[in-house]
Amino acid sequence: MRRFIDFSLSLLVLLFLMPFGALIALLIWLTMGRPILFIQERSGINGKVFDIYKFRTMIESSSHADQERITKLGNTLRKYSIDEWPQLINILKGEMSFIGPRPLLPEYLSLYNEEQRMRLSVKPGITGWAQVKGRNAISWEQKFEFDCWYVRNRSVWLDIKILFMTCLYIIKPKGINQNDAVTMERFSGEKVHEELNEKNES
Repeated sequence: MRRFIDFSLSLLVLLFLMPFGALIALLIWLTMGRPILFIQERSGINGKVFDIYKFRTMIESSSHADQERITKLGNTLRKYSIDEWPQLINILKGEMSFIGPRPLLPEYLSLYNEEQRMRLSVKPGITGWAQVKGRNAISWEQKFEFDCWYVRNRSVWLDIKILFMTCLYIIKPKGINQNDAVTMERFSGEKVHEELNEKNES
C-alpha cells in the first residue's frame, strides 16, 4: 500500500510540477550552465546504492569554498526545498519514499553502529522525522536518534504529521544550514572517536 501511494502521488505531483520544473531548469542553465541536475550516489534500503537527483545549486569549482560556490538562485532553491523536487523520480523508481530517513553517502555505511544501521531497514525519504525536528541545524547524533525513533514508531498517522510539519517548514524555512556552512559537516562515526581515545590512552 505504501508503495502504491508513493508511486501514484509522486506521479501526480511530478506532472503538476513539470511546467515549474522546466522553468527552474532554464534558470539554472542561464545562471550556472550545464548540468541542470546534481547527481550523487546515496545508500538506500538495506544499504543498496542508488543515484539521487537534485536541482543544481552550486557552480562547479574546485578552488572555491561551498559558501562561494552557491548562487543566489541556489540559495532560494534550497531555502524552499525546491532543489529536492527531482527526487520524485527516485520515488517513481522505487528507490525512495516521501517519508523516511534522508539517504546518506555510501561511505558512511561502515561508520554506523548497530543502532544507527536501523535506519537502513526502511526506504529513505524526501523528508523525515529528523528533517522536521531540526534539519541540518542538529548534530549527526541527534539525526540518527530521530531516524531510529521514526523506524520504531512508523505509522500512517506519523507520516501525515511529518508531511504537515514539512509544509510548515517550507512556508517558514529554518534549520537549512549548520551554523554558517551551506553544507552539513561530514559524518565521522563512532570509530573515529574510539581511535582517538585509544591514541590518547596509549
